[in-house]
Amino acid sequence: MISSSRLAWLQLRHQPVRLAVAVSGVAFATTLMLMQLGFMDALFRSAVAIPVRMAGDIVILSSKYTALVRPTEFPMRRLQQARAFPGVAAVAPVHAGLAHWRNPETADIQSIFVLGVDPARRSFTGAELERQVQAARYPDVVLFDAASRPEFGPVASLVRAGGPLATEVNGRRIEVRDLYTIGTSFGIDGSLITTDLNFKRIFRQHPRGAATIGLVQLVPGADAEALRAAMSAALPRDVRVLTKQQFLDQEVLYWATKTPIGFVFTFGVIMGIVVGVIIVYQILFNDVADHLAEYATLKAMGRTHRYLAGIVLVEATILALIGFLPSLAICFWLYRLTNSATQLPMEIAPDRALLVLLLATTMCWVSGLIAMRKLRRVDPAEVF
Repeated sequence: MISSSRLAWLQLRHQPVRLAVAVSGVAFATTLMLMQLGFMDALFRSAVAIPVRMAGDIVILSSKYTALVRPTEFPMRRLQQARAFPGVAAVAPVHAGLAHWRNPETADIQSIFVLGVDPARRSFTGAELERQVQAARYPDVVLFDAASRPEFGPVASLVRAGGPLATEVNGRRIEVRDLYTIGTSFGIDGSLITTDLNFKRIFRQHPRGAATIGLVQLVPGADAEALRAAMSAALPRDVRVLTKQQFLDQEVLYWATKTPIGFVFTFGVIMGIVVGVIIVYQILFNDVADHLAEYATLKAMGRTHRYLAGIVLVEATILALIGFLPSLAICFWLYRLTNSATQLPMEIAPDRALLVLLLATTMCWVSGLIAMRKLRRVDPAEVF
């Protein structure tokens, strides 16, 4: 007797048009899931693109802090109080704000994110970025993110071709002297890094003696969680004390739960599954209905319901596998297109591809299980 796997493939292949429609439906659903999960991953990765580069084992924030794109300040004296704890090696304040950038080519005004750091203190990980910060020690000099969106003008190419570039930020003339690369996010289209003194020149209303983020670096071997708990208990309630990982987790949590974007992407994945279930169910249900006599014949020959169900589930698995491959190829192209247009970190990670394959297989199996209800009522006597 022919195996259920071979019979399933022969049934699918028997009607090429129906097979093509089913594969297209699965491919559409898996493409939708891959894109939504890709956008969600880009959202979370880009949200921490700047924070992850900050050099701190413990982070001090204002008690009103929600996310980096919504800067709030706290008194800098809290950093000096934190410096007094045993196990603390150094502290560094970071200032952040949104400014008006004048496109040097078109004179259009765009909102740009600005970070101000003390060049005498270590604020970023990586020797290259630390070296670049030293180039901004001079008055009215900034560094420009080469991965910023094109609306800010061809800044990166102009700096690479001809050296320093002059423009205006918040109406103040500044000079872009060097470039760095971090990237954009859903809340930041472009960014600048400069010194704390230049930051205060750009943001004249910035509160004196205040910082947006406090970076606390510990001596090797120090217990970050124990020190965080001690600082949190000792420092006034106008600040929050987090470990570096807790800081990153908060940024992700903000975009996942406090904004509509995270919900929209999650809902998109769910809709992809629902659409796929409906399409595959219709295909499998019609396939079962068209071959009801054959299934009844197999049942009359002694084949169990388990054998018949195996045929439908193997068909569902084949549809999931065949439909997943073109969607993977399509998403490679769409990811590259999206990355080029938005500068967001879009890439198909192996674990995400495997997750979508499992979701697609589960989706097809659910469709198959629903379609199999008709098989339970197959009576050879009625059919013949």
